[in-house]
Amino acid sequence: MGAMMRNFDWASHPLGEPQGWPQSLKNNIRLMLNSAFPMFIWWSQDLYMFHNDAYLPALGKKHPKALGASAPQMWAEIWDQIGGITENILETGEDFYAQNLLLYLERKEFAEETYWTFSYSPAFNDAGEIAGIFCACNEETSFVLGQRRLKSLKDLSDTLSHVATLEDLGPAACQTLSSNHNDIPFCLMYLVDGQSRQATLAGMAGTVPEQLAPPSISLTNAGEVWPLGLVSHLSHGMVADLAVPAGKVQQAVILPIVKASGDQLAGFFIAGISAAQEYTEDYKGFHSLLAAQMGTSITSVRAKEEILKRQDFLNEIFQQAPVGITILNGPNYIVEIANPRVCEIWRVQQRDVLGKPIFDVLPEAVGQGFKDLLDNVMATGIPHVANEVPLVLERRDRQEVVHLNFVYHPMRDEHGLVTGIIATAIEISEQVAARLEVEAVNKALLATNADLDNFVYAASHDLKAPIFNIEGLMDELLQHLPQEVAASEEMRQLSSYMYGSINRFKRVVSDLTQVARTQREDDENSYAIDLNDVITEVCMDLKPIISETGAVIQTSIAPGTTIRFSFKNMRSVMYNLISNAIKYSSPNRAPYISISTAPGKGFTVLTVADNGLGLKQADAPKIFSLFKRLHDHVDGSGIGLYIVKKIVENAGGRIEVESELDKGTAFKVYLPH
Repeated sequence: MGAMMRNFDWASHPLGEPQGWPQSLKNNIRLMLNSAFPMFIWWSQDLYMFHNDAYLPALGKKHPKALGASAPQMWAEIWDQIGGITENILETGEDFYAQNLLLYLERKEFAEETYWTFSYSPAFNDAGEIAGIFCACNEETSFVLGQRRLKSLKDLSDTLSHVATLEDLGPAACQTLSSNHNDIPFCLMYLVDGQSRQATLAGMAGTVPEQLAPPSISLTNAGEVWPLGLVSHLSHGMVADLAVPAGKVQQAVILPIVKASGDQLAGFFIAGISAAQEYTEDYKGFHSLLAAQMGTSITSVRAKEEILKRQDFLNEIFQQAPVGITILNGPNYIVEIANPRVCEIWRVQQRDVLGKPIFDVLPEAVGQGFKDLLDNVMATGIPHVANEVPLVLERRDRQEVVHLNFVYHPMRDEHGLVTGIIATAIEISEQVAARLEVEAVNKALLATNADLDNFVYAASHDLKAPIFNIEGLMDELLQHLPQEVAASEEMRQLSSYMYGSINRFKRVVSDLTQVARTQREDDENSYAIDLNDVITEVCMDLKPIISETGAVIQTSIAPGTTIRFSFKNMRSVMYNLISNAIKYSSPNRAPYISISTAPGKGFTVLTVADNGLGLKQADAPKIFSLFKRLHDHVDGSGIGLYIVKKIVENAGGRIEVESELDKGTAFKVYLPH
């Protein structure tokens, strides 16, 4: 900009030749031009514009004509917002500061949504009079958009984790996303049922013309308003022009929603693209992550529905069981559940016992040894089995003796602690005549214990357990399947899909939580740690993939080399760098990874280099962006290197990358002393 100013025709400009400018203006211009921070000066009552090189991205297509132009004319699109501010500064000399201020700038071919942090201060002439405005500014658009999109991802994850049915999933997802109308002006979700070639509208939000939201779309008809049949074969979806404009929105992205197993189409996510933003890779990645979350949730919800069906089935068995079943909770043995048969045995009504201590309902049983038996099972966790035990029941005008076979079984929480007892009982008052029949019933009782154990676990978690309980129920189900069913290929494949869904769901939540924590928290307490110890521990964790790929890891770090750093955070840094080097290795050669350290001025330089796929050096800085992935042939969320960068920067260091396509990549981590 210095050269441009020198070559500018100031003789024909109202400010005249620079020789006649106030010395204060010249000094401010010199300061501005030498700064790497975006700055500009607006001079005189007409606010003629001067700016430095760092400010050029803010101008966009307004460069080079902005130099010497009047600010109110050049920034006409935002002058309603900032014109009054400038007038006040020129009149009063009061400074003005704004943080993340939204300005729609016409610096491209559209009015772009941008965010700015800046300060206006008066600029004085040689006489000490206010003669203009000096501004230092910084564009925060990427940061604001990133935070907003991250919040949408978290909100969607939170919402979908509580959805129980597919019928509720579409409306819940779209309603949640409607809060971010800037990035998602409108959205539609279509679901595909099994092998159907028809997609059905499951949810929508935003202002959507009726023509763009048909209740169903054929995947085989090329004339549909949305080409879903074509998109079903495109893993990354496509951008389509709208057949009917939706306000200012002219385009939408169409993405396939794939089940967590990755091999079955579940539906489609259609999102309007903001007319005030460029459709960048970050914007695309945001939409892709939303679709991925939906796919994971669809898989999870379908699994939940299957589990609920089984729970309903077990509850039906419980209610209709020919044996008495009750669940007694806590040290006071509160009757949480009592089926009709056990109420018949106790000679009471179900409504009179639920929620009450069992010995308030049957006080006469205390002195007959039943409380001692329950106390022993609670204390030891050892089941108690009894046969032909008499129970004397006190009725209004008489005593009634019933004979019971019963089992007291401990009910444990997720930590293995006994929290209650499940009791099953059979009345055998006519045992002499029916002993053999009772023995057969006992066998049937033992045969149902496995299902009852499943029910106890579900009941102890209110029959609506979170994802970890789903995993436990899946384990329990597989253990009690008949051997020939469990060994079937269909069951193995189904269980594989289920576990894959659970693990993917846990990974998404874990990744966003880790990103949010990394962006929010400072570095943990540092202390002297041995780098070789960190590398050894990481290599032990990665031993399976190291063995599988034949990777060679060569360290050139002297024994006892220490740095001051959080052990956990350094382990995270090394784990991400080494695992990425193996994950993105070249198919043409075995992975080779070298790790070394070198002293630097104020830093220890840790280098991790590999012979993997590599990338273009021009693309290298992009790999540290949130959710950015330059290779998509392997699984990943695009946050590992982002987290590494944040950890290192939070500790006062920095990370650099050098890479060559098909040669390899070297990361240099500058760790402060």
